[in-house]
Amino acid sequence: MQEKPAQRPGGDGGQRSERRPTMADVAARAGVSRALVSLVFRNAPGASEQTRERVFQVAEEIGYRPDSAARLLASSRTKVLGVTITLRHPFHAEIVERIYPVAEELGYEILLSAVAPTHSEHRAIDALLDHRCEGVILLAEVDEHYLTTVGKKVPAVAVSTRATGAGVDLVHSAEAKGVRQALDHLITLGHKKIVHIDGGDGAGSTERRRAYRAAMRKHNLAECARVIPGDHTEQAGVRGAELMLSEGELPTAVLASNDRCALGLLDALRRAGVRVPDDASVVGYDDSHVATLSYIDLTTVHQDVEGIAQRAVRAVVERIEEPGSDPREFVLEPSLVVRGTTAPPRSV
Repeated sequence: MQEKPAQRPGGDGGQRSERRPTMADVAARAGVSRALVSLVFRNAPGASEQTRERVFQVAEEIGYRPDSAARLLASSRTKVLGVTITLRHPFHAEIVERIYPVAEELGYEILLSAVAPTHSEHRAIDALLDHRCEGVILLAEVDEHYLTTVGKKVPAVAVSTRATGAGVDLVHSAEAKGVRQALDHLITLGHKKIVHIDGGDGAGSTERRRAYRAAMRKHNLAECARVIPGDHTEQAGVRGAELMLSEGELPTAVLASNDRCALGLLDALRRAGVRVPDDASVVGYDDSHVATLSYIDLTTVHQDVEGIAQRAVRAVVERIEEPGSDPREFVLEPSLVVRGTTAPPRSV
């Protein structure tokens, strides 16, 4: 006689609905104690190989899955890492995609909390702490003072920030090197009038702005240097394009704060009839997925997304499992990827 799935009373007219199978159901069907089933699922000694196989077989048959949340709660561990992200930021999405497999390999789950216009960085982090995350990886920008506070509460890693006084681990690219590579490329092509739309208070912006000015001085182009205030959004690129177009004479090249800013810049220039790269070259920063699309084909500075994700997860787990170590800073190498938005200037 075929055994029916475990049920619980419910509904009208004596109808019954399925309930989630329990460890007790597995024990009853396998003919062993609940304690022995618990040993099997905890991979603890005390059960023969034959018993283990029988328990796993029964669990598969009735659809039982261990309640890992309850088990971790009982052990005062959650094995969850919190990650803050900025919505509509493709670079953050690409890092998160690579964070998951690293965390899984180390036995941790990931909980995301997004920063949005109506949900501040502080609220995003507090939500993770309220859910008992054992450590946090901060992709979204946060001020150094609050970052210091967070680091005192929970193991934390900040990505793409240089808050060296915050007392947390830092993971970022060598921003200045990436900017130098971009400027060297443009200047080698023959560009002199190179404008930088900066990222305001966004991640990496201070270093990129400083490196731009230094590179222009190095090439004896300090008198041509110009920084247009902006941020890491498409709107900043549009505003920068509108400002330059209103002045009547475009620079021959623009280094955008990041790929999102570059996308807004490209859109505004092309709508105005400016040919890229014939009339103006454009360089982004991040090498996000959209930069590779054939109709974008953006020259940009590549950040090692895989390396950032690997280092961030391993750093926070190391700090969880071995607390008390000094803060560390991990710097990854960027590289310029030349595509179709850069060419020699129109005057050459």
